[in-house]
Amino acid sequence: MRGERATLGKSLLDVQRELHIRATYIAAIEAGDLSAFEATSFVAGYVRSYARYLGMDPDWCYAKFCAETNFSVTSDLNGFASGSSGKPLQQVGANRELSQGLLSRTKMASEPDPIWRRIDPVAIGSIAVMLFLTVGLGFGGWTVLREVQRVNLAPADQPPAVLDELDPVIAGATPRMDVAEEPVLRVGRESDATTSLAQGVVRDYRPEALDAPVIASRDGPIAAINPRSEPESDNDGLGMRSAIEMALSEAEGSELAPDTVRVTEAGPPAVELLAVRPSWIRVRGADGTVLFEKVLDAGERYKVPQAEQPPILRAGNSGSVYIMIDGVPYGPTAPGAQVVDQIALSADAVTERFAEANLSDDRDLQTFVAMAETEN
Repeated sequence: MRGERATLGKSLLDVQRELHIRATYIAAIEAGDLSAFEATSFVAGYVRSYARYLGMDPDWCYAKFCAETNFSVTSDLNGFASGSSGKPLQQVGANRELSQGLLSRTKMASEPDPIWRRIDPVAIGSIAVMLFLTVGLGFGGWTVLREVQRVNLAPADQPPAVLDELDPVIAGATPRMDVAEEPVLRVGRESDATTSLAQGVVRDYRPEALDAPVIASRDGPIAAINPRSEPESDNDGLGMRSAIEMALSEAEGSELAPDTVRVTEAGPPAVELLAVRPSWIRVRGADGTVLFEKVLDAGERYKVPQAEQPPILRAGNSGSVYIMIDGVPYGPTAPGAQVVDQIALSADAVTERFAEANLSDDRDLQTFVAMAETEN
């Protein structure tokens, strides 16, 4: 059989893969080794299947295998076959043969272990720990819930009926005015305030509003009323305060007399940058220091600081940037959306380089100039 397998070019693993029989059993059949088989009842089937796989006669191969290995299959049911010929069998002998034949090799199922033997002590410990943790967490949560919901009632120093006396309106008394040494909106003594806080009541006295304002009757035309004049009062404090207010109003409303002598020289005209649409500008000093750099929004202005050397302007979106000299717009710095540079921001340089802007050419410029005049 080994020679036939070699002729076919099959290895033991090939035979195992195709016949589903272990390679050790195939090698044992070829070597005639019966000790490799765990159960001899499968030897006959393995030998016949292997012979059929090699293309040999299964019965002849099995007989040859039995002759070489002295292998034979003994059946314990021969007594049944012989009993079919009509010969009587003794009842005791038949029972003995059955018990020795069939039941001798059959293992009886053992009785199941009791339930207390099948319990693992480790599982009992795990369950106990889980129960302990569950009970502990439940008790802790219940304790916290009780502490949160607990309400402590503080005893009152005085009965609540005393609070009615603290309201001067109900009692018909004159409202109490606090002096400078006492806190504002404080009613009663410290003991009364403590009692009110302990009882959860905080009351601030507020005088009731009048149904109609008190107006002093004045006879005469409205044009004759002097807004600076006030009714005479016997209170010296009120009279002094009125005099001070009148003096301040006269000082603020007074204008410079035309014959006032000027002791200082008039300053240079104010120079401002106006963006009618969002535009980026950068203002640098004569030494190259950046004084201002920003994207001006529509209508935003920047007042150029005055210096001995005029600052230099660099701007983008030049068609939206105008230069204002004392409120008069000049420009734009360049038509369209260009980048301009080296523009001296002095009144003389601007008036020489740019013409006065025509408000009718740019509606946005007209709007923002009107707003600037209104603010001034």
